[in-house]
Amino acid sequence: MGVKLRVSMIALAAGALAACQTATSQEPAAEPDFMEQHQGLIILDTHLDTPANLVQPGFDIMERHDAALDYSQVDWPRMEEGGLDGGWWVLYTPQGPLDERSYQLTRDVAIMRAVAVREMVAANPDEFEMADTAADARRIANEGKKVVMMSIENSYPLGTDVSLLETFYNLGVRMVGPVHFRNNQFADSGTDIQQAYGGLSPLGEELVREANRLGMVLDGSHAADDVFDDLIELSGAPIILSHSGTSAIYMHPRNIDDERLRTLAEHGGVIQINALGSYLKQFPENPERDAAMRAMRAEFSTSPADMTEEEYEVYIARRNEVDAQFPPERADFEDFMEQLLHALRVIGPEHVGIGPDWDGGGGVIGLEDVSDYPAITQRLLDEGYSWEDIGNIMGGNSLRVLEAAEAHAAELAAAATTE
Repeated sequence: MGVKLRVSMIALAAGALAACQTATSQEPAAEPDFMEQHQGLIILDTHLDTPANLVQPGFDIMERHDAALDYSQVDWPRMEEGGLDGGWWVLYTPQGPLDERSYQLTRDVAIMRAVAVREMVAANPDEFEMADTAADARRIANEGKKVVMMSIENSYPLGTDVSLLETFYNLGVRMVGPVHFRNNQFADSGTDIQQAYGGLSPLGEELVREANRLGMVLDGSHAADDVFDDLIELSGAPIILSHSGTSAIYMHPRNIDDERLRTLAEHGGVIQINALGSYLKQFPENPERDAAMRAMRAEFSTSPADMTEEEYEVYIARRNEVDAQFPPERADFEDFMEQLLHALRVIGPEHVGIGPDWDGGGGVIGLEDVSDYPAITQRLLDEGYSWEDIGNIMGGNSLRVLEAAEAHAAELAAAATTE
């Protein structure tokens, strides 16, 4: 039985008990405890990189893993512990050459990642369910199952055929980001050396129109500032930054300035705060660790996704050795909260959410995996935010943006039928 369903049953039982009390009883009803209220929230993460783990040999989403040992941060037991109801599961592909052969190869990788997500759902129908709409997501969460929608991080595998986006929509994709670490055929990246287009390319503008037509949320994380500006101008629906930070707290190309934050909110959008350490603070150079990591990668001739289960165990053990000998510098919970609280002060709890970048490099000391969501809730309560505010931050805002994308797509479809 899922957590949300258990909470509902607890509430029903409490109501029945109250109804049986005598009219002369003066005892006040007991307030729900913290964990009961936390688990009663709909908590959705906008950037779960976990599909990369689904194709790793021996990984089982239904088993509890340990981030300190195998680096994974999301599985069903820890989702239950932390109250995470699911969200957007990422189809990530790294940037490659801008040629047709590379597009085709990467397209196939992205499609197989989507298949892996759907296989996870099919293998565990009592625990996971695909959501086609925001209404589906609410229903699934309230039934105690985990919400599965997908997102595309880096539209590179679409090649030059924007119509392929509909194929991914039919597979369950409801969010799309044009670009990743490097410029591609659609847009400039915030972390490339120089811009290629000064924003979106003409093909990128087509991508915006197609995403709007389908009812997909557009994701500006990783995009250059000029791309953000173009997305705001061209999209008829609000956009999201699925895993970003604020440059007022730490200046980094992946973070956004306060003026654009306010523009995002004015257009109904949401920023989901990242917990990837290098986007939160500056770390000192660690050349010994860098050299050890390069040497470790050189030891293995295949990528982890292509290893056997035995090879992967050796790979993880070797990585543990490097971390033990040369521990990485890490940000902590206060670094993450400084970003979150700044965004909340600038644009309010209706436009801020949580996107730590789990299984994609995110996580800080004190916020190690998805079982740690209660720490965020407690800190927000301590800062004076209401349970209603926290409900918006934890999932309500991202669902509102999806609903707006759905509504805009319906408007476009209705307009097309009258032309």
